[in-house]
This record gives sequence, structure tokens and C-alpha cells, in this order.
Amino acid sequence: MTSALLAGSLPLFAALSFPALAQETEEEKESFENIIVTGTRMTNRSAADSPVPVDVISGDEFRQNSSSDVQDMLRTNVPSFDVNTQPISDAATIVRPANMRGLSPDNVLVLVNGKRRHRGSIISFLGGGISDGAQGVDISAIPSLALKQVEVLRDGASSQYGSDAIAGVLNFLLRDNDEGFELRANYGSTYEGDGDNYTISANAGFSLGTSGFVNVTAEVRDVEGTIRSVVRDDVAGMVDAGYLAQSDFSTINAYTNEVPQYWGQPDVEDDVKVFINSGYEFSDAAELYLFGNYGQRTVTGGFFYRNPVTEGSQRGGVYAGPLVDPLTGLEDPNGVHSVLVGDLDGVGVGGSCIAGIPIGGNGNVFPDPDFLAQVQADDNCFSFIETIPTGFVPRFGGDNEDMAFTVGLRGDLEIGNGLYYDVSAQRGSNRTDFFINNTINASLGPDTPRDFKPGGQEQTETLFNLNFVYGVDVGFESDLNVAFGAEYRKEEFDLFAGDAASFALGPLASQGFSSSSNGFGGFPSDTSASQDSTAFYVDLEADVTESLTLQAAVRREDFSEFGDTTDFKLAGIFHVTDDFRIRSAYSTGFHAPTAGQANITNVTTQNVNGVLIDQGTLPLSSAAGQLAADFIESQGNGRPDLGPEEAKNFSIGFSADIADMSWTVDFYNIELENRVALGANVDFLDALNFAGGGANYGSVSEALTELDSAGIIDRQNFIGLDDLSQFRFFSNSFDTTTRGIDVVGNYSFDAWGGSSRLTLAANYNETEVDDVGTLNPIGEGRVAAIEDLLPNLRGNISWTHTQGDFRTLVRANYFGGWDDTGNGVDDIDAEVLIDVEVVYSYNEYLDLVVGANNLFDTYPEENPSAGSLGQLYSEASPFGFNGGMYYVQARYTY
Repeated sequence: MTSALLAGSLPLFAALSFPALAQETEEEKESFENIIVTGTRMTNRSAADSPVPVDVISGDEFRQNSSSDVQDMLRTNVPSFDVNTQPISDAATIVRPANMRGLSPDNVLVLVNGKRRHRGSIISFLGGGISDGAQGVDISAIPSLALKQVEVLRDGASSQYGSDAIAGVLNFLLRDNDEGFELRANYGSTYEGDGDNYTISANAGFSLGTSGFVNVTAEVRDVEGTIRSVVRDDVAGMVDAGYLAQSDFSTINAYTNEVPQYWGQPDVEDDVKVFINSGYEFSDAAELYLFGNYGQRTVTGGFFYRNPVTEGSQRGGVYAGPLVDPLTGLEDPNGVHSVLVGDLDGVGVGGSCIAGIPIGGNGNVFPDPDFLAQVQADDNCFSFIETIPTGFVPRFGGDNEDMAFTVGLRGDLEIGNGLYYDVSAQRGSNRTDFFINNTINASLGPDTPRDFKPGGQEQTETLFNLNFVYGVDVGFESDLNVAFGAEYRKEEFDLFAGDAASFALGPLASQGFSSSSNGFGGFPSDTSASQDSTAFYVDLEADVTESLTLQAAVRREDFSEFGDTTDFKLAGIFHVTDDFRIRSAYSTGFHAPTAGQANITNVTTQNVNGVLIDQGTLPLSSAAGQLAADFIESQGNGRPDLGPEEAKNFSIGFSADIADMSWTVDFYNIELENRVALGANVDFLDALNFAGGGANYGSVSEALTELDSAGIIDRQNFIGLDDLSQFRFFSNSFDTTTRGIDVVGNYSFDAWGGSSRLTLAANYNETEVDDVGTLNPIGEGRVAAIEDLLPNLRGNISWTHTQGDFRTLVRANYFGGWDDTGNGVDDIDAEVLIDVEVVYSYNEYLDLVVGANNLFDTYPEENPSAGSLGQLYSEASPFGFNGGMYYVQARYTY
């Protein structure tokens, strides 16, 4: 299957000039790396002279890490970037949500070679509170060896790049050497002896005559899961009572015999990535460029244990039955808890069955053997305690496929001072096909499969860009750099139906057995949604005097679904002296809801307090969503709507060169209003009763029929919703203010006959929820997560030293204190983790590497209630919970 990404996004100069690395001297290389292409459209702007802070991280520096996942590398190199392990997070396990400056994943813009990267296919319904409902870019699809350098713009840039550039911009610049070959083989494991991982990657450059190049990177990666959990209290009670033995654990979860429910790093298998970057210069007026990628991986995590017998822990809709008389097995409000029993030919048809198998015996965990035998002997009666007596843990994951292709033409038309142009096209897609194994559709009773394909999701984006840059002599120190252009962007979000059993409402549904594949219900049908936008921008920048640089930008963008927005930016830098500079910026920004957020439909049937309830996520724009909006508006708080988030960014800071040291310090303030949120459940029948003028319909189906007859609704717009009881939707809700300070410092010096460099990077960040919203207010738990789940203070200091054939790295990573209120863990202490790496140059081609991340095997604080769910450490830990990891690597470069 092929799908193409034909990119074209903003900065014209993101790839205007890429000299071959293989032909560069070290001095030229260092000089080049000081030139940035992010946040400016001038060809000779250095990071030190930028009006806004831009970090430049070389590819080699970026890859000094035990992990081969680009997101983990970013967490190490950029203190304001956070990403967590996702052990039990539904689809977020497959595409991990990441945060920059404590904001949502879709508040940071991701570029590759200066071109907007398409989003991932996953909407993170379980996003730890900070990322709930977000649909960000799948950064893990990028192989680290393909990177020449990474530029991190730490400022708002929506007026320059469009939607999402609120917390900042990540620009991944691909390698462009036209010769040479590099091969890396890496193996690592945790100190605990699990989490074995390997990565084999290669990069090669080829010339296209004397005027072009092709650079190709390929990577193969495999990461085994880890287990960082304890035996749950309810399971320990079952073991003590003799109901379970440890030998049953591997039967329960089909993964490990250590614990029945596992928390840990998910498995990543068949992780293959290929990136290509190429260009051919016909003349100064025309250079053709092309880059793209293909990648795939399978990610598998776990879910919660389905307890068969323990009161209070029994899984509803599967095992938990009503209170029953211990002598008859019939319902009794004063009885004992039981295991649910189903009547296969239907209640009231043929022979009858007891309501539940009474629980008693040692530890109050044994189903009454006489009643169990009675159910087993009657072919018309069924309970899952017969077929799966030990309980089970579903194994959930997905097959992810990512493809992109960009093609463009750029050059210098010798008009006046030179008119530079860049015209490009782009198409990219990210698709995830889900699977869930070792589970059931309880409503199908004994006929249920154990493995399911619940369906899939795909995000597809198409962009066309036309960009120009022209220099105008207006008497300033430099020409006035006038950049202008237009962009057309279309995004599509598709849901693919799962297998029939994954969403079936089986014959036992009416008897309290839950429908759909337990843990992750299937999508009942294929659906598709799309939206498009058109944007125009103007960007001005000039060195007004030798000491003063000013920048201004304005962008107008019109969305087919949300109307238009106009944003601007003003920025400047003043050189007080040659070695001391002050800079500041003010901008407005926005994040437009994605087609997925605006249109996703996901309906599942759940057993709530013994009652079957269809709960769903529906578009606010749908007929049902509009009825709900009418109902909410009638409460007097206004009408919910879905539109762009709006931001105001202010930053001020300085950069200074002192002897062999360089420092940058930047303060920022981000006010974000009308943030997109997934609201509370709306009772569908209440909304229909309101639409009927205060009617009192007996059911949703009756209400839909009556309202259609009265001409109030069109029944065709509500097909498939007759059993829907509750639903929720995305709308604009809460407001936040984020403040922080970034500090970056470098110091180079000679020591012990070699050369050393110290690098410091630190970030202080805090977010405050100013308004929880009135129409779709967020709860206290999410407020606590947004404000306290991430450390306010993050930083690292690195020392690199080169002497003879050896290069060493020592890095101290500081993670400030944080709270995980959702897991009952507050005031978690700060931690310092130490990383080390030693490189030995065996000869001019071969480097041998040994290193360790988290050298002293530091873990986050243990959960005081770890026994309740088996979760030994908080999954929100900013540095993970795997402990120390060592790695060895061989690098061959020719």
C-alpha cells in the first residue's frame, strides 16, 4: 500500500542550502549549525541573533541516549519537553502523547525539513489529564539516525506556521550528505534483566551527478516490555484462600507468571522506519527536492485484571452477579454477592436458571460448588466462571503504519534583489489497526471469541504551499526581508469497522452481560470526516541598525468548519554590546480542532450499576449533538460550541557571551483560552424530552419516533442511536495561563590535554487553570493533573570530554517534585538521574560505545496503594519507572 506526503509548509529556507556533510570541515560544520531556519525566513540568521529563543541540537548530540525513540531523546535534550511511558492507556499506548511547556500535544507544531508534519491517528482519550482528547504528531515515526540537527523554537509562532504553534515548534532537519555510509548497532537492557532492546540503523548518501544528492536512512528496532508491578490485594487474598495459585498467573494474562496484572513498558515489535531526503539543482533558479518516509510498528500493552469472584473487585458485566439468597441462588437484596448466570434460551423461555452462583467459603471467594455444578450440568445455563474461572487480563495494542511524501521546487529568480520562491505539495497519513486479545464479548456467552479486531483509525493530510521571499532596500542596515505566501491544507479522519463480534450486542446483553470486546469495543461501521483551511501570510524582518533587529508577521487562516482567524507576531532583538543581547516577542496564536476531534463517533455498550447503558462520543455538529446543545443552552449557561483555541504569547530574555561561555535566559507567559475539551456525559433521553417540549418519553426509541412524526427531527439523522443512553462531545471549555523560564548555558575549555564542554539546560514551568468552563467544565482531577502532574523544575547539565581516542559524556538530569493526586501520591520528591557514555575510536571508521542511563538505578516513589491495582509506580513519572539501563553500541562510518 502506498500513500504519499507531498509537503510544503512555510520556511522557504528550511532546505534552500544544504552543503554535503561529508565535504565539510569541523569549522564549517560548527558555523553551519549556528545558522537556523526555524522562526525566520532570512538565510543568514544565527541562533544567537534570533529575536526568539531557538535551540540547535546536532544529530550526534541528540543521539547520545540509551533509547532509540526520538521522543525519549527529546525529553533528555529539551527540559520543557515531557513524555511518559503508557502501560495501560488504551490507544495512547500506541502513539504516546507528549507535552511541551506543560501544554497539550496538539499545542506544539512539528516540522520535518521545515514542512508541517501530519498528525498521528490516535486521539488520546486517556491522556493523564494533560493530554486528554489530544491528537498530536507521531514523533516516534522519525528515526534518529536520519537527523542532521533538531531546532526547537521556544515561542509562539502561529502567525508564521499556522495552527498548533503555541508552546513552540520542533523542526527535524534531515541529513543531506551526498556520500558516506554510517551503520549503528545498539543493544540495551534494564538492570532488572528485562526490557531487552536492539536497534540496527544505517544511513547512506549518494550523489546525483554534480548537482544533486539522495540520502537514505533505515532503522529496525525491537523493544521488549518490562514488568514493574505487584500482586494486587484482591489476588493475594484469592491466593491465600487457595482459589488461585501463582501458576495460574500465566494463564490469566498469557504474558508473565510473576503477576496477574502487569504495569510496565509496552512491547514494540517489527518497528521499521525508512526516510529519504533528496534534491537536484538544475540552476540557481530551480532546485527540485523530495523527501518522505515509510514506517510500521506493532505496540502491545495490557489492561486491568478481570476478577471473577472477589466482592468489590468482580468485573461488572462479565462475572459480577446480583445479591442472591445463598440457599436458592435467586435475587435477594439482603443476600450475598454472586457470579452472574445467563439463561441461553432467554428469560421466560424454556427452563429457568438461577440469577447468580453464591460466593462463600474461605476468604469469601469460592463460588458455591453445588450451585456451580448445577449451572455446569444445565446446558441452558451459563457463567464465565465455568470457562474462565481464574479471570483474565486483556492484551491490547495496534499495528501502526506511517507514510509521507513531499515534493517541491525552489530557487532564486533574478528579479531586483532576487525573488526566492518555494512551491511544494505534501501528503501524509498515519493509520492504526487495533487488536485486543485474551478477552471476551460477554453478551455472546459461550460463543464469544477470545481475540478481536476492533477496527482502526487513520489521519490523512494534504498540503499545498506557495512561498516567496524578496529583499527590499529601504535604508536599513540590511534589506527588508519580505516573505509572503499561501497554504491550502486538507485533513481527513477515517474510522474503520471492526469484526462483527467486537461490537455485537449478543443474546445475553439484556441479562446484564456487557457487549462489545471487553476493554475496547469495536467500531460498528466505517465513517469519514474532513475539513480544509486556506491561509495567507506576510512576514517582515530586517536588521534596522547594526544593533537592532525587528520582525513582524501576520497570518489569516479560514477553516471550512470553524470560520477564520487572524494572528500576528512582533519580535525584536537589541545588541547592547557585541556580547550581550536583549530580545522580546509578543504574538497571538491558535489551535484549530482536528477533523477527528470534531467528528469522531464512538459508541460502546456498558453495564453501569447493573444496567446496560450505551455511552458514546459524538460530534457536536451531529443532530444528536445539536439537541444536546439546545438542552444545555436551556439551563441558562449559554450554548456550547467548537472552534479554535486562542493564545497570547509574551516572552522576554537575554543572551550573553562571557569569555568561553554563552548563556540565554528567557521568560515566557502563555494565556490560552477556550481550550478544546471532552465534556461530561449528556443524558440522551433528557435532551430528547426537552426537544419534545418537556415530554416524558419512555425510551430513546419512542422519543425518536414521536419527534420524527411531529416534524421536529429527521429520523434518518439518528439511525443506530436507539439504544444510546449517554454521550459526550468536544467543545471549547477551560482557560489556562502558563509561565516559565528557560536557561541554557555552554562553556568550552581545555582540560588534561583534551577539550571539554559543559552544557546546562533548565526549565521552570507552571500552569494555572484560570477557568474550568461553564458549559463543559473540567473536573477537579483534571485541574490537579494540569497544574501538578508534571514537575515545575526540570534541567540537566552535561559534561563532554574528548581526549585522544576517547570521548566521554556525563549528564545529570534533575526532575523536580510533582503530585499524582489521581493515584493518591502527593509531594513526590525531586530526583537526580545520572547518565554516562564512553566512546572509543578503534580506528578512523569504527567507534565502540558503552553507556548507562539512570546509572544509579533510581525509581520514583512507590504508590502507597500499589496493592489496589498492582501499580507499583505512577505511570506519570517524568523519567519513567524502568530503573537503570545499560547499552552497548558499535558505529561504523565511512
